[in-house]
Amino acid sequence: MNIHEYQAKSLLRDFGIPVPNGVVINSMSDLIGLEKKLSGSKFVVKSQIHAGGRGAGFFKDEETGGGGVTLANNIEDVEGNVKRMLNKTLVTKQTGIQGKEVAKVYIEEACEIDNEFYLSMLVDRKLGGVTIICSTEGGMEIEEVAENTPEKIIHVNVDSYIGLKSFHVQKISKELGLSRTQQKDLSNLLQSLFRAFLKLDAAMIEINPLVITKTDDLLAIDAKMSFDDNALFRQPEVEQLRDESEEEPTEIEAAQLELNYIKLDGNIGCLVNGAGLAMATMDIIKLHGGDPANFLDVGGSATKERVAAAFKIIMSDENVSGILVNIFGGIMRCDIIAEGVVSAAQEIDLQVPLVVRLEGTNVEKGKSILAESGLSILSADNLSTAAQKIVDVVGDSS
Repeated sequence: MNIHEYQAKSLLRDFGIPVPNGVVINSMSDLIGLEKKLSGSKFVVKSQIHAGGRGAGFFKDEETGGGGVTLANNIEDVEGNVKRMLNKTLVTKQTGIQGKEVAKVYIEEACEIDNEFYLSMLVDRKLGGVTIICSTEGGMEIEEVAENTPEKIIHVNVDSYIGLKSFHVQKISKELGLSRTQQKDLSNLLQSLFRAFLKLDAAMIEINPLVITKTDDLLAIDAKMSFDDNALFRQPEVEQLRDESEEEPTEIEAAQLELNYIKLDGNIGCLVNGAGLAMATMDIIKLHGGDPANFLDVGGSATKERVAAAFKIIMSDENVSGILVNIFGGIMRCDIIAEGVVSAAQEIDLQVPLVVRLEGTNVEKGKSILAESGLSILSADNLSTAAQKIVDVVGDSS
């Protein structure tokens, strides 16, 4: 689960991490009395959407403008920028050309920056701990830094049980070229950040940039946080921060049905049982020259009704021009899958090619259900053949 920048900063502030003073704007009326809530002569106006690259983005139907993050020299300039952003569609390289509507704008006090760094913490599943990533190239997209100057990215692994130690801080401080005073401030910040990371069940916390101001203070002037969905049951306050308007509606619907669904950009829908098998299915579709439209794991204990619902969710994507069903029956019986597929296909009057590969528990019964359904279904005995068939038939239909 992702949250907005202003929400992330509020959480970080609660853990003692220094962030600029800011105000959230939901409507133009919220600007009344703004000068009493903020101090200083310059401000930063930031569109709040769940996507990066806001500053380099652009608003649809706007001939001129400064993107989704701009500097304002006075309150009047703030008001003009809020009016330009609020309820408009911002397009960034992460949103795609459809963009995202800006429902909130965050205004914060600007600071005079002396130096900028990149800092993040994330779960390292390979090591079973937390990895801190930092770089002297703050304010830039970390992917670009990794591609162009990978030697400028530092990785520091921290054992979750042992915790953050002085040698971790010393290594990071040395790599970033900090003074002794700055190292002390960084130590306090990292300890607070590590405590927040563990206590909130975070999957990632990113501060980009973390700055040293002209007054030699450390300040987090941007922040992103994401959380482990499986731990939200013990994080009710975090879960309340969820903004469903920023999420894919079909993914929300699928989650309510206990389906693991992620929408992708391709045109071949996938209905699979098991996360590993679902990933392998997408890989083999790509290997044969196709593009998967989704990741969908119906799980090992799905009912006929849930399978039918999953099938309908796939077909709700107008980009889908063919479907591959790949089931290896264990706990999930092949006949249950077949009944769900037939029920959904008949209800929605399926008009796109359908390839089904079944193997495992009750496989013959499942194949019989499909064969007797009267539907035009292409069967396959192995995954590679199934992937090749759906890629070929989708290509022909296109």
